[in-house]
Amino acid sequence: MIVAEQKPFEEIKSLIAAANKVLVLGCGTCVTVCFAGGEKEVSILASQLRMATRLEGQEKEIREFTVQRQCEYEYNELAADYIADADIIVSLACGIGVQTLNEQFPTKLTVPGVNTNGLSQPTEQGVWAERCQACGDCVLALTGGLCPIARCAKSLLNGPCGGSQNGICEVYADRETPCVWDQIYHRLKELGQLDKLLEIRAPKDWHTSRDGGQRKIVREDLRL
Repeated sequence: MIVAEQKPFEEIKSLIAAANKVLVLGCGTCVTVCFAGGEKEVSILASQLRMATRLEGQEKEIREFTVQRQCEYEYNELAADYIADADIIVSLACGIGVQTLNEQFPTKLTVPGVNTNGLSQPTEQGVWAERCQACGDCVLALTGGLCPIARCAKSLLNGPCGGSQNGICEVYADRETPCVWDQIYHRLKELGQLDKLLEIRAPKDWHTSRDGGQRKIVREDLRL
């Protein structure tokens, strides 16, 4: 899922400094699951902003609302009246939600209240680890289901760098981050597929990733 974490409070406060009417708008999907921008987080942030601005002698109207998904116009329409009445919108959705609101309601500025960190897996309570960088050309079938692009500090595709020690990545040794290529080796060994590591493959075509510019998927069979 898309994972985010809330921006520092002072940064958020500075973003609304010139506004009198502020809407804190949450998203009920990914950022709700990772406890960054759901209804609860919206309520807490709105309360913090009310208290902080009053202590500074500012009279700001801080309203709050949460839609199911900020990345889709139809859900955002439910917040249209709130948005119309606001000077600025603080979105607690991912960067996609922030951009969707700015496109859908161009006369209103929507600013981010969270930092989007990536596509991650919840590995334990309160911990999300990046698992995918959405490269557009998935290689998981070749690496035992472990992504070397997202999980290798150097995104190496042809084996380990040689700097790892005892299965620990040399770049993040202080965090005891596992070397994913060590994991890939043992995974393929368990599957009886070590021969995949000996196959010679052409260099990865990175144009499907961010290097090729903005990406778009068009499904003609689904278009109206």
